[in-house]
Amino acid sequence: MARPREFDETTVLEAAMNCFWAQGFEQTSVRDLAERMGITGASLYNAFGDKRSLYRQAFIHYLAQTVRDRVARLEKLPPALAIRTFFDEIIERSVDDGQRRGCMLVNAALELAPYDPEFQKLVAEEMMFIEAFFRRCVAAGQKDGSIIETRPADEVGKLLLSVLLGIRVLARTRPQREVLEGAASGALTLLETDS
Repeated sequence: MARPREFDETTVLEAAMNCFWAQGFEQTSVRDLAERMGITGASLYNAFGDKRSLYRQAFIHYLAQTVRDRVARLEKLPPALAIRTFFDEIIERSVDDGQRRGCMLVNAALELAPYDPEFQKLVAEEMMFIEAFFRRCVAAGQKDGSIIETRPADEVGKLLLSVLLGIRVLARTRPQREVLEGAASGALTLLETDS
């Protein structure tokens, strides 16, 4: 009969997520993970499988806690405010992150996606999810007059995603608020109506 787990799975998954987020997939050893998670290597393998499987679970947990949660909260706001708040929150996280971990989504896009078809698909799907959020906000804002209609919502959604990803990469080396806000404000100004 299998023994019951002697740890809280969410707590140890959160610890694994933070370890991978700070160090990346390649630089994180199973020993690092076991220490950070407070479990043995054998328990890690029994509960989560190999390192790649644990990374996948930690990555999906990260997306649920950050991207998915943010979009669900912000879609309740007026469209122009939702977009601005999205960028404000990202900048705030980037400035507060003294570890310069960056964004785990961007980290996975650069480290794993080029070589791993499953991660390439996961990263692409999440980026399309963010782009779709921006597109919906822009379309709704254009409809209610809070966002200028000079470009199609689909095109503006892609632009906002590109600026967001640029900010997340920039934050790894230049996490100063004025640098990040300057990058965002150029794109957000393009959305403003004259009124």
